[in-house]
Amino acid sequence: MMAEEQAPESVERGRRKVREGKVVSDKMQDTVVVSVVERVRHPRYGKMVLRTKRLYAHDATFEARVGDTVRVAETRPLSKLKRWRVTEVLERAR
Repeated sequence: MMAEEQAPESVERGRRKVREGKVVSDKMQDTVVVSVVERVRHPRYGKMVLRTKRLYAHDATFEARVGDTVRVAETRPLSKLKRWRVTEVLERAR
């Protein structure tokens, strides 16, 4: 009876977070820093607020350059700060 209740929970496993952002630094080897901006509602005042996070992403192919818009996906820890990898370059910087 307990095993039947836990079955739907295992379906949710394996879903990786995907984010889109702009590359702000490519100075490191195999790593780019991606700035991801998300709109969240302020808990008390209800106003939409922009929150920025800087994600360290693995870029083994050296495709991403500063200013490019990229898609990153969550992955296992690759280093102390790196938990994301670049999956594709959406738009090149002009």
